[in-house]
Formats: sequence, structure tokens, C-alpha cells
Amino acid sequence: MTQPQKGICAEPNLHAQYLMLNVVDEDSEAVRAKLARVLDIFEHFENEHYEAMVTGVIAVGTSYWADVYPGLIPVELAPFPDMQCEDRSAPTTPCDLFIQIRADRLDICHAVGIEVMDLLRIHVELVEQVRGFRYLDGRDLNGFLYAIDNPRGMARRKVAIISEEDDPDFQGGSYLHVQRYRHDLRRWNSLSDRQKEQAMGTTQQHNLPSVEQSQSSHCVRAVSASADDETSKLMKQGMPYGDMASQGLFSVCCSASARPFKHMLQSQIYGNGEGDYDRWLDFTSAETGAAFFAPSVNFIKAQATLSN
Repeated sequence: MTQPQKGICAEPNLHAQYLMLNVVDEDSEAVRAKLARVLDIFEHFENEHYEAMVTGVIAVGTSYWADVYPGLIPVELAPFPDMQCEDRSAPTTPCDLFIQIRADRLDICHAVGIEVMDLLRIHVELVEQVRGFRYLDGRDLNGFLYAIDNPRGMARRKVAIISEEDDPDFQGGSYLHVQRYRHDLRRWNSLSDRQKEQAMGTTQQHNLPSVEQSQSSHCVRAVSASADDETSKLMKQGMPYGDMASQGLFSVCCSASARPFKHMLQSQIYGNGEGDYDRWLDFTSAETGAAFFAPSVNFIKAQATLSN
């Protein structure tokens, strides 16, 4: 049976390490072999520190896929959907590899990251590293709950993992879209509670629909579901990040299809054609954006044994 990578559908953790890497080595055979060894690192720490609930994800950028895995291509593999409207944008910053490490212990997240970088060091350059953390009871730094529409239970796999019917050559895989948002929290915190609820569309404390909700509220615009199906089509695995200088959200969206993310982004940035865009974008902006594919564990291990 095809085994998806555990980090795709994992339950939320307390800490995350996100690594964005570009490959500087033309030896794709060596890179393939080492990506399989990254899975071994994940498994080792998962077994040695089971209380930390370690999970990981390896994802390959759309522009690098054919280099490292020549031959078959996932049917919906496409570049990040670069969008801009007025002062709202979703810029694209292509990257070859994305590695997500999550655990309930910060030291274990760090240790896994060090081993992964030691393994890949001669093949890659580190483009960006971001440490994510759970904020309060699973909130974004704006004080509102994050990813409230995430599927639960067995529905997580149906939403995030490609089935045999979807794409038999890549069943067990997942399409990933990654963005780093920077929040303007000083401006956000100058708003009244009512103004915040107008922007988000829900009550802050209990996450109930707010009487202030409108067609430009975040909870209305940032949806991946179609008009005839209210079920979310994205598994959101992002986490807040920040220090005393800057704060934001590192957004990671996983799906069995590349279409739901594009649908959500269009709804947020372009809106409904009547001027109703996502008002939360007045207080946060995406600074990066990249599209990846996370193959199944079986695929990564099988490809590691193939020569050029």
C-alpha cells in the first residue's frame, strides 16, 4: 500500500522548522538517494523521541522536479500562481526543495534540522529558514484561530492525499503551496474589536460567525471550497513565526489537487468582482510563494535506487 509522508496529515504540533533550499549540485542521483535518507532521519527521531510527535515532509519544487525525478510528472504540477491586484499580491519565489520538520519539542526540531542540513550540505544552499510555533490555543498572531476549516479525522487524507483514481502514478503524494506572510500587527492592534471582527468575520474568543461578517471578511474569502461543495479542499499546516522585529504566518497548504489553492488565492486577492477582497490582506502581505510536490514515501525510496 502506498504510504504518504506523515507530515502531510499530521495533527498540529508545538514547534516547526521550515527549510527552503536550492540545489547547487548536478548529481541528481546523489540528491535522490539523500532525500530518501532524510526520511530515515525523520523515522529515527520519531522512534527515539516518540513523546515529541516528530513528523516531516520533503517536497520538490515545480521547476526542479524534472531534474531530480525525470520521467513521469504529477498531472497538476504547475508553477506557483503569481497574482496581483492593486496593493494585494501573491509573489512567486521559486525554490528547489522544501523540508518541513515539526515536533512538540523545540530541541528535537533543531536536532532534526541540523542532521538534515549536514546530510544535504554539499548539494544545496539554504535560501530561508523559519521557525514556527503554536500560539496560545492554535491562533494566528492576530488573535484569531488559524485553519478552523481544516478537515478532521479520515477526511484529512481524502483532502490532502492523491488517490489512485486521481493520479495512479503519484498516489500517496500531495501538492504543497508555501507562503511567508508578514503581519502589520501594530496597525492591526489599533483596530477596535468590532473592526477586527469585520475583517475576520468571526468572533475572536469563540470563533463563532460574527454579526459584522461581510463578503470581504477573511472567513468568507479565504475558502478553498466551491460554491456547490462547502467541504474544505485544503489541509493547512502553517504556523506563526516571529521575533521582536517581525511577525507573521508561514503558510503551508497541502491538497490532492493544485486547483483549490489557486481558487482560494483568487478569492482573496481579486475577490468576487464587486470589490469584496479579503480585508485581512490590508494588515498582512505575502513576501514569498512557491509550489511543490511531496511524493509518497514509496516513491522517494524507489527512486533513490535508480541510476541516471
